[in-house]
Amino acid sequence: MTWKNFFGSAIGRKFTMGATGFLLITFLIVHCAINAMIFFNDDGQTFNHWAKFMGTNLIIRTMEIGLFVFLLLHIIQGIVIVIKNRAARPVGYVLSRPNLNSKWYSRSMGLLGTLILLFLIVHLYHFWVPSRFGGMGSIKPLEETQLFAYQNEEAHNLYQRMKMVFQGNLAPVIIYVLGVISLFWHLMHGFQSAFQTFGINHKKYTPIIKSIGVGYSVIICVLFALMPVAIYLEWVK
Repeated sequence: MTWKNFFGSAIGRKFTMGATGFLLITFLIVHCAINAMIFFNDDGQTFNHWAKFMGTNLIIRTMEIGLFVFLLLHIIQGIVIVIKNRAARPVGYVLSRPNLNSKWYSRSMGLLGTLILLFLIVHLYHFWVPSRFGGMGSIKPLEETQLFAYQNEEAHNLYQRMKMVFQGNLAPVIIYVLGVISLFWHLMHGFQSAFQTFGINHKKYTPIIKSIGVGYSVIICVLFALMPVAIYLEWVK
C-alpha cells in the first residue's frame, strides 16, 4: 500500500486524526499556559514577554507553522470522515437508540469542529493577524499604547490588544466563551479517542485515560473561558 492509498483509506484518516489530535492537545497546553500569565496582574508584562518570545523564536515559529498545517489537516480529515460516514449510511436505522452506545458529543464532532473553526477564524482575526501583520484586523492600527519594550525594541502589546477586544465589549466575550464550550465537548471525545486510535484501549487503562481527558478538558477550557471574562469584568489590570 502506498502512502497516498494509506492516508486515503479509513485507517489512514483515523491515524491522521489521532496524530494531529495529539499535537493539538500539546499546543493547547502551551497556548493556555502563555495566556494564563495575564493573571500575574502586572499590566501584562509577563504575558507580553513570553508572547513575544513565542512569536520570535525560530524553533517555536516553525512549530507554529507545522501546527497550523496539522490543524487544517485535522479539520479536513474530520469533514471527510463525516461525509463518508453519512454516504455509507444515507438512510438511518429504523430503530435508533444512540444514547445507549455513545455520548451526544461523540456523535456531533463534525458540528463541534465547525463551530471551533468559526471561533478560530475570529480569534486569528483579533490577535494573530494584528500581531504578525502590524495592526491589520478588526481593531484600529497600532498606537503607542499597543507597544512595549522588548530587548530594546518596540513590540506588539498583545495584552493591550486583549483589553481592547474584551474590555467593555460583551459580544466578543460571549463568542469566545461559546467557542470554548464547543472546544470542551470536542476534547471530551477527542482526547480518549486519540489514544484509542493508536490501540491504547485496555479495560485497566482506558478509565484512567478518560479521567485524565476530563480533567485536561475542564482545566484548559475553564482557563481559556476565564481570560476574556476576567478582562471584561476588570479582574486583571
